[in-house]
Amino acid sequence: MTLNPITASAAGTWQLGDLTVNRTGFGAMRLTHLADGSPSDRDRVTGVLRKAVELGVNHIDTAAFYFSALRSANELINSALAPYADELVITTKVGPARAPGGDWWWATPEQLRGQVEENLRQLGRDHLDVVNLRIPRSQADASIAEHFGALAELRATGLIRHLGISNVSPGQFAQALTIAPVVCVQNAYGIGSPAEDHAFLDACGERGVAFVPFFAVAGSGREAGVVSQDGEAVRALAAAHGVSAAQLRIAWTLNRGPHVLAIPGTGNPDHLVENIAAGALRLSAEEIALLEAV
Repeated sequence: MTLNPITASAAGTWQLGDLTVNRTGFGAMRLTHLADGSPSDRDRVTGVLRKAVELGVNHIDTAAFYFSALRSANELINSALAPYADELVITTKVGPARAPGGDWWWATPEQLRGQVEENLRQLGRDHLDVVNLRIPRSQADASIAEHFGALAELRATGLIRHLGISNVSPGQFAQALTIAPVVCVQNAYGIGSPAEDHAFLDACGERGVAFVPFFAVAGSGREAGVVSQDGEAVRALAAAHGVSAAQLRIAWTLNRGPHVLAIPGTGNPDHLVENIAAGALRLSAEEIALLEAV
């Protein structure tokens, strides 16, 4: 007998403004290339996208700067999922940009409209559900007023439905709230994060703002993926629950608060099923605290 797989609804739901999403979503960064940097298989990754939606994923995180030599994440999403279901929420990011050769640059406030329109064109949409302003690491203490204000103006025109911020400090979060409503904060976060990151996650929940961790599985490996062995506490607790260390890492972030969303990404259909299944794992308060102290 074949058991029905666990769906994204197992993790519960959250409101991004007026948009209801299942707390387990999908990150598109891994769609465009393999771990060694070579292009992904188009049929395989479009199949992963369709399978994700079949399994209840209705929140996809992407960006126009997610591309490889042959693949664009936005174009893959468009070709796999358009026409889009009414309940599907697509979140994107602006601020960073990449030239075709791979060189990075950062948009001025005046250039953000062009980035928004690029996402609209690639995704084949007339508006963007959520746009995150991504801040470079070097600007952790800088004002984001001009950039976020420019996006707030685009929101007023109807090109953007809701706004979020990414890779930001608590001070930048507070500044953004004085300019326009913020529905989500997307920061690097996971087991092993410092105490101030745990406090920031909790502060977002107190304001009713979603916290969306990235690199929750990769940790210090960041874009390259996991590069080190999991610690003893992670391995032991994963074994106790009969799950992989990656599943435990996803589940732990979700268990940190009802406002936390997960966006694990993969181009592997088996990993997709495992990632979504992690949303059904419930940890005790003691287990959550144990891993918070790692």
